[in-house]
Amino acid sequence: MPVLSLASIDWAILIFYLGGIAAFGLYVGRRVRDTDHYFLGKRKFGKLVMISQSFAQGTHAEMPVSLAGAVYTTGVSAIWFQWKNLFVTPFYWLMAPLFRRVRRTTTAEMVEDRYGLWMGAVYTAFALIFFTINAASMLKGAAKVISQAVGGEVPVNAIVVAMVVIFMLYSFVGGLVASAWSDIPQGFLIIVLSFVLIPLGWGQAGGMAGMRETLEPHQFSLATPLGIGPWFILMLTLNGLIGIVAMPHLMAAVGTGRDEHACRTGFMYGNFVKRFCTIGWAMVGLMTTALVLQGKFGVTSLNEPEEAFGFACRHLLFPGGVGLLVACVLAANMAACSAYMVDSGALFTRNFYGRYLARSRSDRHYLWVGRFSGVAMTMAAVVYAVFFIDRVLYSFLLTETMATYVGISILGGVVWRRANRWGALAGLVTAFTANFSLYAWTGHRLDHWEPNVFGASLACGVAAFILVSLVTPREPADKLSKLFARLQTPVSTGVSPDALDEETSRERTRVAAETGQQLLLINLGSLRRAAAGVGFFRAFRTDLKGFGTGWLLALAVVGLAWLIFSS
Repeated sequence: MPVLSLASIDWAILIFYLGGIAAFGLYVGRRVRDTDHYFLGKRKFGKLVMISQSFAQGTHAEMPVSLAGAVYTTGVSAIWFQWKNLFVTPFYWLMAPLFRRVRRTTTAEMVEDRYGLWMGAVYTAFALIFFTINAASMLKGAAKVISQAVGGEVPVNAIVVAMVVIFMLYSFVGGLVASAWSDIPQGFLIIVLSFVLIPLGWGQAGGMAGMRETLEPHQFSLATPLGIGPWFILMLTLNGLIGIVAMPHLMAAVGTGRDEHACRTGFMYGNFVKRFCTIGWAMVGLMTTALVLQGKFGVTSLNEPEEAFGFACRHLLFPGGVGLLVACVLAANMAACSAYMVDSGALFTRNFYGRYLARSRSDRHYLWVGRFSGVAMTMAAVVYAVFFIDRVLYSFLLTETMATYVGISILGGVVWRRANRWGALAGLVTAFTANFSLYAWTGHRLDHWEPNVFGASLACGVAAFILVSLVTPREPADKLSKLFARLQTPVSTGVSPDALDEETSRERTRVAAETGQQLLLINLGSLRRAAAGVGFFRAFRTDLKGFGTGWLLALAVVGLAWLIFSS
Protein backbone atom coordinates (compact mmCIF):
# COMPACT_ATOMS: atom_id res chain seq x y z
CA MET A 1 0.00 0.00 0.00
CA PRO A 2 1.65 3.30 -1.09
CA VAL A 3 2.28 5.81 1.66
CA LEU A 4 2.26 9.55 1.15
CA SER A 5 5.50 11.24 2.25
CA LEU A 6 3.78 14.16 3.89
CA ALA A 7 4.47 15.72 7.25
CA SER A 8 1.67 16.76 9.58
CA ILE A 9 1.99 20.40 8.53
CA ASP A 10 1.72 19.36 4.86
CA TRP A 11 -1.49 17.51 5.60
CA ALA A 12 -2.82 20.50 7.54
CA ILE A 13 -2.13 22.89 4.66
CA LEU A 14 -3.62 20.51 2.12
CA ILE A 15 -6.77 19.81 4.10
CA PHE A 16 -7.23 23.51 4.84
CA TYR A 17 -6.95 24.32 1.12
CA LEU A 18 -9.26 21.55 -0.07
CA GLY A 19 -11.89 22.27 2.54
CA GLY A 20 -11.58 26.02 2.13
CA ILE A 21 -11.83 26.12 -1.65
CA ALA A 22 -14.76 23.69 -1.68
CA ALA A 23 -16.61 25.74 0.95
CA PHE A 24 -15.81 28.99 -0.86
CA GLY A 25 -17.00 27.62 -4.20
CA LEU A 26 -20.21 26.29 -2.69
CA TYR A 27 -20.84 29.56 -0.86
CA VAL A 28 -20.49 31.86 -3.87
CA GLY A 29 -22.49 29.47 -6.06
CA ARG A 30 -25.31 28.81 -3.60
CA ARG A 31 -27.78 31.12 -5.37
CA VAL A 32 -27.39 29.67 -8.86
CA ARG A 33 -30.87 28.71 -9.98
CA ASP A 34 -30.96 29.05 -13.79
CA THR A 35 -28.86 28.24 -16.86
CA ASP A 36 -27.88 31.85 -17.55
CA HIS A 37 -26.39 32.07 -14.07
CA TYR A 38 -24.87 28.58 -14.16
CA PHE A 39 -23.27 28.79 -17.62
CA LEU A 40 -22.44 32.52 -17.86
CA GLY A 41 -22.64 34.08 -14.40
CA LYS A 42 -25.24 36.43 -15.92
CA ARG A 43 -22.31 38.25 -17.59
CA LYS A 44 -21.72 40.41 -14.51
CA PHE A 45 -18.04 39.75 -13.76
CA GLY A 46 -15.75 42.75 -13.15
CA LYS A 47 -12.09 43.25 -14.10
CA LEU A 48 -10.56 41.36 -11.16
CA VAL A 49 -12.68 38.25 -11.73
CA MET A 50 -12.08 38.41 -15.49
CA ILE A 51 -8.29 38.70 -15.06
CA SER A 52 -8.16 35.83 -12.58
CA GLN A 53 -10.52 33.76 -14.73
CA SER A 54 -8.41 34.17 -17.89
CA PHE A 55 -5.20 33.54 -15.99
CA ALA A 56 -6.36 30.56 -13.93
CA GLN A 57 -8.30 28.86 -16.73
CA GLY A 58 -5.43 29.35 -19.16
CA THR A 59 -2.75 28.17 -16.72
CA HIS A 60 -2.82 24.46 -16.10
CA ALA A 61 -0.77 22.18 -13.89
CA GLU A 62 0.64 20.34 -16.92
CA MET A 63 2.24 23.55 -18.19
CA PRO A 64 5.05 23.85 -15.62
CA VAL A 65 5.46 20.07 -15.88
CA SER A 66 5.74 20.00 -19.66
CA LEU A 67 7.82 23.18 -19.91
CA ALA A 68 10.30 22.18 -17.20
CA GLY A 69 10.66 18.82 -18.98
CA ALA A 70 11.20 20.50 -22.34
CA VAL A 71 13.82 22.86 -20.86
CA TYR A 72 15.51 19.83 -19.27
CA THR A 73 15.81 18.33 -22.77
CA THR A 74 16.37 21.38 -24.98
CA GLY A 75 17.32 24.38 -22.87
CA VAL A 76 15.66 27.73 -22.24
CA SER A 77 14.57 28.00 -25.88
CA ALA A 78 11.83 25.49 -25.00
CA ILE A 79 10.07 28.41 -23.32
CA TRP A 80 8.51 29.04 -26.71
CA PHE A 81 6.36 25.96 -26.29
CA GLN A 82 4.44 28.08 -23.76
CA TRP A 83 5.34 31.46 -25.23
CA LYS A 84 3.89 30.52 -28.58
CA ASN A 85 1.06 32.92 -27.75
CA LEU A 86 3.29 35.69 -26.39
CA PHE A 87 3.20 37.76 -29.58
CA VAL A 88 -0.46 36.83 -29.99
CA THR A 89 -1.42 38.23 -26.59
CA PRO A 90 -1.76 41.86 -27.83
CA PHE A 91 -4.36 40.57 -30.30
CA TYR A 92 -6.45 39.37 -27.35
CA TRP A 93 -7.36 43.01 -26.76
CA LEU A 94 -8.85 43.10 -30.27
CA MET A 95 -10.56 39.71 -30.01
CA ALA A 96 -12.22 40.01 -26.60
CA PRO A 97 -15.18 42.22 -27.67
CA LEU A 98 -16.18 39.64 -30.29
CA PHE A 99 -17.03 37.10 -27.58
CA ARG A 100 -19.09 39.71 -25.72
CA ARG A 101 -20.89 41.29 -28.66
CA VAL A 102 -21.95 38.03 -30.23
CA ARG A 103 -24.29 37.55 -27.23
CA ARG A 104 -24.20 33.74 -27.28
CA THR A 105 -23.64 31.12 -24.58
CA THR A 106 -21.27 28.86 -26.56
CA THR A 107 -18.96 29.25 -29.53
CA ALA A 108 -20.96 26.52 -31.27
CA GLU A 109 -23.92 28.94 -31.38
CA MET A 110 -21.68 31.56 -32.98
CA VAL A 111 -20.62 29.00 -35.60
CA GLU A 112 -24.28 28.22 -36.26
CA ASP A 113 -24.99 31.91 -36.78
CA ARG A 114 -22.12 32.16 -39.26
CA TYR A 115 -22.26 28.87 -41.16
CA GLY A 116 -25.52 27.10 -40.33
CA LEU A 117 -26.80 24.33 -38.11
CA TRP A 118 -24.71 21.39 -39.28
CA MET A 119 -21.43 23.31 -39.05
CA GLY A 120 -22.43 24.12 -35.48
CA ALA A 121 -22.78 20.36 -34.90
CA VAL A 122 -19.31 19.79 -36.36
CA TYR A 123 -17.88 22.38 -33.99
CA THR A 124 -19.73 20.83 -31.04
CA ALA A 125 -18.09 17.46 -31.76
CA PHE A 126 -14.65 19.10 -31.94
CA ALA A 127 -15.26 21.05 -28.71
CA LEU A 128 -16.26 17.99 -26.70
CA ILE A 129 -13.13 16.17 -27.91
CA PHE A 130 -11.06 19.26 -27.05
CA PHE A 131 -12.45 19.42 -23.53
CA THR A 132 -11.80 15.71 -22.99
CA ILE A 133 -8.17 15.71 -24.17
CA ASN A 134 -7.26 19.04 -22.58
CA ALA A 135 -8.77 18.18 -19.20
CA ALA A 136 -7.03 14.79 -19.37
CA SER A 137 -3.70 16.54 -20.04
CA MET A 138 -4.21 18.77 -17.01
CA LEU A 139 -5.06 15.84 -14.78
CA LYS A 140 -2.08 13.79 -15.96
CA GLY A 141 0.37 16.68 -15.64
CA ALA A 142 -0.78 17.54 -12.13
CA ALA A 143 -0.67 13.91 -11.10
CA LYS A 144 2.97 13.61 -12.26
CA VAL A 145 4.00 16.54 -10.07
CA ILE A 146 2.08 15.33 -7.04
CA SER A 147 3.40 11.77 -7.41
CA GLN A 148 7.00 12.98 -7.42
CA ALA A 149 6.40 15.56 -4.68
CA VAL A 150 5.04 12.98 -2.23
CA GLY A 151 7.88 10.54 -2.78
CA GLY A 152 7.05 8.81 -6.05
CA GLU A 153 5.25 5.99 -4.28
CA VAL A 154 1.72 6.83 -5.36
CA PRO A 155 0.86 5.81 -8.95
CA VAL A 156 0.16 8.75 -11.27
CA ASN A 157 -3.11 7.29 -12.53
CA ALA A 158 -4.38 6.75 -8.99
CA ILE A 159 -3.86 10.45 -8.32
CA VAL A 160 -5.72 11.30 -11.56
CA VAL A 161 -8.74 9.32 -10.41
CA ALA A 162 -8.70 10.86 -6.93
CA MET A 163 -8.18 14.45 -8.05
CA VAL A 164 -11.57 15.29 -9.53
CA VAL A 165 -13.83 15.08 -6.47
CA ILE A 166 -13.50 18.61 -5.02
CA PHE A 167 -13.81 20.66 -8.20
CA MET A 168 -16.73 18.54 -9.40
CA LEU A 169 -18.53 19.22 -6.12
CA TYR A 170 -18.52 23.01 -6.22
CA SER A 171 -18.78 23.21 -10.03
CA PHE A 172 -21.81 20.91 -10.01
CA VAL A 173 -23.58 23.21 -7.57
CA GLY A 174 -22.36 26.69 -8.51
CA GLY A 175 -21.40 26.47 -12.18
CA LEU A 176 -19.37 29.32 -13.67
CA VAL A 177 -20.08 31.60 -10.70
CA ALA A 178 -18.34 29.20 -8.31
CA SER A 179 -15.59 28.47 -10.83
CA ALA A 180 -14.84 32.13 -11.61
CA TRP A 181 -14.77 33.37 -8.02
CA SER A 182 -12.70 30.39 -6.92
CA ASP A 183 -10.17 31.35 -9.58
CA ILE A 184 -9.10 34.39 -7.52
CA PRO A 185 -7.45 32.50 -4.61
CA GLN A 186 -6.39 29.70 -6.95
CA GLY A 187 -4.76 32.18 -9.32
CA PHE A 188 -2.68 33.49 -6.44
CA LEU A 189 -1.59 29.94 -5.60
CA ILE A 190 -0.58 29.32 -9.23
CA ILE A 191 1.75 32.34 -9.03
CA VAL A 192 3.23 30.91 -5.83
CA LEU A 193 3.69 27.57 -7.61
CA SER A 194 5.59 29.29 -10.42
CA PHE A 195 8.30 30.84 -8.26
CA VAL A 196 8.51 29.12 -4.86
CA LEU A 197 11.10 26.55 -6.02
CA ILE A 198 13.61 29.04 -7.42
CA PRO A 199 15.05 30.48 -4.17
CA LEU A 200 15.07 27.00 -2.64
CA GLY A 201 17.22 25.50 -5.40
CA TRP A 202 19.29 28.54 -6.36
CA GLY A 203 22.07 27.95 -3.86
CA GLN A 204 22.04 24.17 -4.42
CA ALA A 205 22.72 24.70 -8.13
CA GLY A 206 25.41 27.32 -7.45
CA GLY A 207 23.36 30.22 -8.72
CA MET A 208 23.59 31.35 -12.32
CA ALA A 209 27.40 30.96 -12.25
CA GLY A 210 27.12 27.34 -11.14
CA MET A 211 24.51 26.57 -13.80
CA ARG A 212 26.71 28.13 -16.50
CA GLU A 213 29.65 25.97 -15.42
CA THR A 214 27.49 22.85 -15.59
CA LEU A 215 25.38 23.44 -18.70
CA GLU A 216 26.15 24.11 -22.36
CA PRO A 217 25.95 27.76 -23.56
CA HIS A 218 23.13 27.01 -26.02
CA GLN A 219 20.92 25.90 -23.12
CA PHE A 220 20.66 29.56 -22.01
CA SER A 221 19.64 30.87 -25.44
CA LEU A 222 16.06 32.00 -26.05
CA ALA A 223 16.33 30.98 -29.70
CA THR A 224 18.91 28.55 -31.04
CA PRO A 225 19.29 26.49 -34.24
CA LEU A 226 20.02 23.49 -32.02
CA GLY A 227 16.55 23.65 -30.53
CA ILE A 228 13.84 26.14 -31.32
CA GLY A 229 14.67 28.78 -33.89
CA PRO A 230 12.74 31.54 -35.70
CA TRP A 231 10.80 29.12 -37.94
CA PHE A 232 9.67 27.07 -34.95
CA ILE A 233 8.62 30.22 -33.12
CA LEU A 234 6.74 31.54 -36.16
CA MET A 235 4.76 28.30 -36.50
CA LEU A 236 3.93 28.27 -32.80
CA THR A 237 2.79 31.90 -33.04
CA LEU A 238 0.49 31.13 -35.99
CA ASN A 239 -0.82 28.16 -34.03
CA GLY A 240 -1.78 30.45 -31.16
CA LEU A 241 -3.11 33.34 -33.24
CA ILE A 242 -5.55 31.29 -35.29
CA GLY A 243 -6.37 28.66 -32.70
CA ILE A 244 -7.31 30.94 -29.83
CA VAL A 245 -10.63 31.99 -31.38
CA ALA A 246 -11.75 28.35 -31.61
CA MET A 247 -11.04 27.43 -27.98
CA PRO A 248 -14.47 26.26 -26.75
CA HIS A 249 -14.09 27.66 -23.23
CA LEU A 250 -13.42 31.25 -24.33
CA MET A 251 -17.05 32.28 -24.71
CA ALA A 252 -17.42 31.84 -20.95
CA ALA A 253 -13.89 32.88 -19.98
CA VAL A 254 -13.82 36.05 -22.11
CA GLY A 255 -17.41 36.97 -22.92
CA THR A 256 -18.86 37.08 -19.42
CA GLY A 257 -17.57 40.49 -18.30
CA ARG A 258 -20.06 43.16 -17.29
CA ASP A 259 -18.80 45.30 -20.18
CA GLU A 260 -16.39 45.11 -23.10
CA HIS A 261 -13.57 46.79 -21.19
CA ALA A 262 -13.71 44.13 -18.47
CA CYS A 263 -13.57 41.45 -21.18
CA ARG A 264 -10.56 43.10 -22.87
CA THR A 265 -8.72 43.68 -19.58
CA GLY A 266 -9.29 40.16 -18.33
CA PHE A 267 -8.30 38.42 -21.56
CA MET A 268 -5.09 40.33 -22.27
CA TYR A 269 -3.73 41.13 -18.82
CA GLY A 270 -4.71 37.76 -17.34
CA ASN A 271 -2.68 36.05 -20.04
CA PHE A 272 0.27 38.40 -19.56
CA VAL A 273 0.43 37.23 -15.94
CA LYS A 274 0.75 33.72 -17.34
CA ARG A 275 3.56 34.78 -19.73
CA PHE A 276 5.43 36.18 -16.73
CA CYS A 277 4.98 32.97 -14.73
CA THR A 278 6.41 31.02 -17.67
CA ILE A 279 9.84 32.52 -16.90
CA GLY A 280 9.66 30.87 -13.48
CA TRP A 281 8.79 27.47 -14.97
CA ALA A 282 11.72 27.72 -17.39
CA MET A 283 14.10 28.62 -14.57
CA VAL A 284 12.96 25.57 -12.58
CA GLY A 285 13.64 23.35 -15.61
CA LEU A 286 17.10 24.85 -16.13
CA MET A 287 17.92 24.62 -12.43
CA THR A 288 16.81 20.99 -12.27
CA THR A 289 18.99 20.13 -15.27
CA ALA A 290 22.01 21.57 -13.47
CA LEU A 291 21.17 19.77 -10.21
CA VAL A 292 20.89 16.41 -11.98
CA LEU A 293 24.12 16.86 -13.95
CA GLN A 294 25.87 17.91 -10.74
CA GLY A 295 24.66 14.69 -9.13
CA LYS A 296 22.89 16.49 -6.30
CA PHE A 297 20.64 14.36 -4.08
CA GLY A 298 22.36 11.24 -5.50
CA VAL A 299 20.52 11.48 -8.82
CA THR A 300 22.40 11.71 -12.15
CA SER A 301 19.50 11.19 -14.56
CA LEU A 302 15.71 11.19 -14.70
CA ASN A 303 13.52 8.40 -16.04
CA GLU A 304 11.77 10.92 -18.29
CA PRO A 305 12.14 14.69 -18.82
CA GLU A 306 8.68 15.49 -17.44
CA GLU A 307 9.83 14.32 -14.00
CA ALA A 308 11.99 17.48 -13.76
CA PHE A 309 9.44 19.68 -12.02
CA GLY A 310 8.39 16.94 -9.62
CA PHE A 311 12.06 16.16 -8.88
CA ALA A 312 12.65 19.78 -7.84
CA CYS A 313 9.54 19.71 -5.65
CA ARG A 314 10.54 16.47 -3.96
CA HIS A 315 14.10 17.47 -3.07
CA LEU A 316 13.88 21.22 -2.48
CA LEU A 317 10.70 21.85 -0.56
CA PHE A 318 10.68 22.34 3.22
CA PRO A 319 8.16 20.78 5.67
CA GLY A 320 4.87 22.38 4.82
CA GLY A 321 6.18 23.27 1.39
CA VAL A 322 5.10 19.95 -0.10
CA GLY A 323 1.56 20.53 1.14
CA LEU A 324 1.64 24.04 -0.29
CA LEU A 325 2.98 22.72 -3.61
CA VAL A 326 0.29 20.06 -3.85
CA ALA A 327 -2.35 22.70 -3.03
CA CYS A 328 -0.92 24.95 -5.78
CA VAL A 329 -0.99 22.13 -8.31
CA LEU A 330 -4.54 21.27 -7.35
CA ALA A 331 -5.43 24.96 -7.66
CA ALA A 332 -4.07 25.11 -11.20
CA ASN A 333 -5.99 21.99 -12.12
CA MET A 334 -9.23 22.73 -10.37
CA ALA A 335 -9.49 26.25 -11.77
CA ALA A 336 -9.38 25.06 -15.36
CA CYS A 337 -11.10 21.68 -14.97
CA SER A 338 -14.05 23.19 -13.14
CA ALA A 339 -14.50 25.71 -15.95
CA TYR A 340 -14.21 22.93 -18.54
CA MET A 341 -16.82 20.92 -16.68
CA VAL A 342 -19.28 23.82 -16.77
CA ASP A 343 -18.46 24.75 -20.38
CA SER A 344 -18.78 21.20 -21.68
CA GLY A 345 -22.10 20.90 -19.90
CA ALA A 346 -23.29 24.10 -21.57
CA LEU A 347 -22.12 22.88 -24.95
CA PHE A 348 -23.81 19.49 -24.66
CA THR A 349 -27.02 20.92 -23.23
CA ARG A 350 -27.55 23.84 -25.61
CA ASN A 351 -26.06 22.49 -28.82
CA PHE A 352 -26.95 18.81 -28.70
CA TYR A 353 -29.47 17.82 -26.04
CA GLY A 354 -31.70 20.88 -26.31
CA ARG A 355 -31.29 21.00 -30.09
CA TYR A 356 -31.91 17.38 -31.04
CA LEU A 357 -33.18 15.36 -28.08
CA ALA A 358 -35.47 17.45 -25.86
CA ARG A 359 -36.72 20.78 -27.10
CA SER A 360 -38.89 23.23 -25.18
CA ARG A 361 -38.20 21.84 -21.72
CA SER A 362 -38.04 24.02 -18.60
CA ASP A 363 -34.92 25.99 -17.78
CA ARG A 364 -34.54 23.97 -14.58
CA HIS A 365 -34.53 20.76 -16.63
CA TYR A 366 -31.68 22.06 -18.80
CA LEU A 367 -29.80 23.23 -15.70
CA TRP A 368 -29.68 19.68 -14.33
CA VAL A 369 -28.77 18.24 -17.74
CA GLY A 370 -25.89 20.72 -17.88
CA ARG A 371 -24.69 19.65 -14.45
CA PHE A 372 -24.75 15.91 -15.14
CA SER A 373 -23.35 16.15 -18.67
CA GLY A 374 -20.43 18.16 -17.29
CA VAL A 375 -19.73 15.36 -14.83
CA ALA A 376 -19.89 12.80 -17.66
CA MET A 377 -17.36 14.75 -19.75
CA THR A 378 -15.05 14.97 -16.75
CA MET A 379 -15.20 11.20 -16.32
CA ALA A 380 -14.33 10.79 -20.00
CA ALA A 381 -11.27 12.98 -19.42
CA VAL A 382 -10.20 10.73 -16.52
CA VAL A 383 -10.38 7.67 -18.80
CA TYR A 384 -8.36 9.43 -21.51
CA ALA A 385 -5.72 10.55 -18.99
CA VAL A 386 -5.31 7.05 -17.55
CA PHE A 387 -5.15 5.06 -20.79
CA PHE A 388 -4.09 7.31 -23.68
CA ILE A 389 -1.68 10.08 -22.66
CA ASP A 390 2.02 9.42 -23.12
CA ARG A 391 3.67 12.87 -23.14
CA VAL A 392 1.70 15.72 -21.60
CA LEU A 393 3.39 18.30 -23.83
CA TYR A 394 2.32 16.57 -27.03
CA SER A 395 -1.26 16.14 -25.82
CA PHE A 396 -1.34 19.85 -25.03
CA LEU A 397 0.00 20.75 -28.48
CA LEU A 398 -2.47 18.33 -30.11
CA THR A 399 -5.46 20.21 -28.71
CA GLU A 400 -3.88 23.56 -29.61
CA THR A 401 -3.31 22.39 -33.18
CA MET A 402 -6.81 20.97 -33.51
CA ALA A 403 -8.16 24.35 -32.43
CA THR A 404 -6.02 26.10 -35.05
CA TYR A 405 -7.43 24.01 -37.88
CA VAL A 406 -10.97 24.72 -36.66
CA GLY A 407 -10.00 28.37 -36.14
CA ILE A 408 -9.32 28.79 -39.87
CA SER A 409 -13.05 28.98 -40.50
CA ILE A 410 -13.96 30.94 -37.34
CA LEU A 411 -11.38 33.70 -37.65
CA GLY A 412 -11.73 33.62 -41.43
CA GLY A 413 -15.50 33.96 -41.10
CA VAL A 414 -15.09 37.09 -38.96
CA VAL A 415 -12.63 38.95 -41.19
CA TRP A 416 -13.94 37.70 -44.60
CA ARG A 417 -17.68 37.83 -45.28
CA ARG A 418 -17.39 35.83 -48.52
CA ALA A 419 -16.48 32.70 -46.51
CA ASN A 420 -19.18 30.03 -46.49
CA ARG A 421 -19.96 26.72 -44.85
CA TRP A 422 -18.51 24.62 -47.67
CA GLY A 423 -15.21 26.47 -47.49
CA ALA A 424 -15.24 26.11 -43.69
CA LEU A 425 -15.77 22.36 -43.90
CA ALA A 426 -13.17 21.97 -46.67
CA GLY A 427 -10.57 23.90 -44.72
CA LEU A 428 -11.12 21.87 -41.56
CA VAL A 429 -11.12 18.46 -43.29
CA THR A 430 -8.11 19.29 -45.47
CA ALA A 431 -5.99 20.55 -42.57
CA PHE A 432 -6.80 17.58 -40.32
CA THR A 433 -6.24 15.07 -43.13
CA ALA A 434 -2.88 16.57 -44.10
CA ASN A 435 -1.74 16.75 -40.46
CA PHE A 436 -2.56 13.19 -39.42
CA SER A 437 -1.53 11.67 -42.76
CA LEU A 438 1.92 13.23 -42.59
CA TYR A 439 2.49 11.98 -39.05
CA ALA A 440 1.27 8.49 -39.95
CA TRP A 441 3.51 8.50 -43.03
CA THR A 442 6.58 9.50 -40.98
CA GLY A 443 5.81 6.95 -38.25
CA HIS A 444 5.04 9.41 -35.45
CA ARG A 445 2.25 9.33 -32.89
CA LEU A 446 -0.79 11.32 -33.99
CA ASP A 447 -0.32 13.68 -31.03
CA HIS A 448 3.23 14.56 -32.17
CA TRP A 449 3.98 18.18 -33.18
CA GLU A 450 6.51 19.29 -35.77
CA PRO A 451 6.60 22.80 -37.28
CA ASN A 452 6.98 21.76 -40.91
CA VAL A 453 4.02 19.40 -40.71
CA PHE A 454 1.95 22.04 -38.97
CA GLY A 455 2.90 24.72 -41.52
CA ALA A 456 2.09 22.49 -44.49
CA SER A 457 -1.23 21.36 -43.00
CA LEU A 458 -2.23 24.94 -42.13
CA ALA A 459 -1.38 26.16 -45.65
CA CYS A 460 -3.47 23.36 -47.18
CA GLY A 461 -6.40 24.17 -44.88
CA VAL A 462 -6.34 27.91 -45.61
CA ALA A 463 -6.07 27.31 -49.36
CA ALA A 464 -9.04 24.92 -49.31
CA PHE A 465 -11.07 27.36 -47.17
CA ILE A 466 -10.53 30.22 -49.63
CA LEU A 467 -10.86 28.30 -52.90
CA VAL A 468 -13.98 26.33 -51.97
CA SER A 469 -15.66 29.46 -50.56
CA LEU A 470 -15.03 31.29 -53.84
CA VAL A 471 -16.52 28.57 -56.08
CA THR A 472 -19.59 27.76 -53.97
CA PRO A 473 -22.68 29.89 -53.17
CA ARG A 474 -22.53 32.71 -50.63
CA GLU A 475 -24.16 32.45 -47.23
CA PRO A 476 -27.67 33.99 -47.04
CA ALA A 477 -27.31 37.77 -46.70
CA ASP A 478 -30.05 38.17 -44.09
CA LYS A 479 -28.40 35.66 -41.76
CA LEU A 480 -25.00 37.31 -42.08
CA SER A 481 -26.42 40.79 -41.56
CA LYS A 482 -27.91 39.79 -38.20
CA LEU A 483 -24.61 38.33 -36.98
CA PHE A 484 -22.52 41.30 -38.09
CA ALA A 485 -25.11 43.74 -36.72
CA ARG A 486 -24.44 42.24 -33.29
CA LEU A 487 -20.69 42.41 -33.80
CA GLN A 488 -20.91 46.05 -34.90
CA THR A 489 -23.08 47.07 -31.92
CA PRO A 490 -21.19 47.83 -28.67
CA VAL A 491 -22.74 46.31 -25.57
CA SER A 492 -22.69 49.74 -23.92
CA THR A 493 -25.36 51.05 -26.30
CA GLY A 494 -28.05 48.99 -24.57
CA VAL A 495 -29.71 48.36 -27.96
CA SER A 496 -31.07 44.91 -28.74
CA PRO A 497 -29.14 43.85 -31.84
CA ASP A 498 -31.94 41.54 -32.95
CA ALA A 499 -34.10 44.64 -33.52
CA LEU A 500 -31.58 46.48 -35.71
CA ASP A 501 -32.72 47.49 -39.18
CA GLU A 502 -30.38 48.89 -41.86
CA GLU A 503 -30.90 52.53 -40.87
CA THR A 504 -30.43 51.85 -37.15
CA SER A 505 -27.33 49.78 -37.90
CA ARG A 506 -25.75 52.70 -39.77
CA GLU A 507 -26.54 55.00 -36.86
CA ARG A 508 -24.96 52.61 -34.36
CA THR A 509 -21.87 52.35 -36.58
CA ARG A 510 -21.54 56.14 -36.46
CA VAL A 511 -21.97 56.21 -32.68
CA ALA A 512 -19.41 53.45 -32.23
CA ALA A 513 -16.94 55.36 -34.41
CA GLU A 514 -17.46 58.62 -32.52
CA THR A 515 -16.89 56.90 -29.18
CA GLY A 516 -13.82 55.00 -30.43
CA GLN A 517 -15.44 51.56 -30.10
CA GLN A 518 -15.17 50.31 -33.68
CA LEU A 519 -13.45 46.94 -34.01
CA LEU A 520 -10.54 46.37 -36.39
CA LEU A 521 -11.05 42.63 -36.86
CA ILE A 522 -14.55 42.79 -38.29
CA ASN A 523 -13.82 45.87 -40.41
CA LEU A 524 -10.48 44.99 -42.01
CA GLY A 525 -11.97 45.16 -45.49
CA SER A 526 -13.89 48.39 -44.91
CA LEU A 527 -11.89 50.59 -42.54
CA ARG A 528 -12.94 53.88 -44.20
CA ARG A 529 -16.65 53.02 -44.06
CA ALA A 530 -16.35 51.84 -40.45
CA ALA A 531 -14.63 55.10 -39.47
CA ALA A 532 -17.88 56.89 -40.48
CA GLY A 533 -16.08 60.11 -41.33
CA VAL A 534 -14.53 60.68 -37.88
CA GLY A 535 -11.04 59.45 -38.78
CA PHE A 536 -9.27 56.13 -38.38
CA PHE A 537 -7.44 56.84 -35.10
CA ARG A 538 -10.53 58.26 -33.44
CA ALA A 539 -12.91 55.52 -34.57
CA PHE A 540 -10.59 52.68 -33.53
CA ARG A 541 -8.82 54.35 -30.62
CA THR A 542 -9.84 51.78 -27.97
CA ASP A 543 -8.50 48.96 -30.14
CA LEU A 544 -5.32 50.83 -31.04
CA LYS A 545 -4.39 52.00 -27.52
CA GLY A 546 -4.78 48.56 -25.96
CA PHE A 547 -3.08 46.84 -28.90
CA GLY A 548 -0.08 49.15 -28.63
CA THR A 549 0.14 48.62 -24.87
CA GLY A 550 0.03 44.87 -25.42
CA TRP A 551 3.04 44.98 -27.73
CA LEU A 552 5.03 47.02 -25.21
CA LEU A 553 4.25 44.44 -22.53
CA ALA A 554 5.20 41.53 -24.82
CA LEU A 555 8.56 43.09 -25.61
CA ALA A 556 9.11 43.86 -21.91
CA VAL A 557 8.52 40.20 -20.98
CA VAL A 558 11.02 39.01 -23.60
CA GLY A 559 13.52 41.64 -22.45
CA LEU A 560 13.14 40.52 -18.84
CA ALA A 561 13.75 36.88 -19.78
CA TRP A 562 16.80 37.84 -21.84
CA LEU A 563 18.26 39.80 -18.93
CA ILE A 564 17.69 36.90 -16.53
CA PHE A 565 19.12 34.12 -18.68
CA SER A 566 21.99 36.12 -20.21
CA SER A 567 23.26 37.48 -16.89
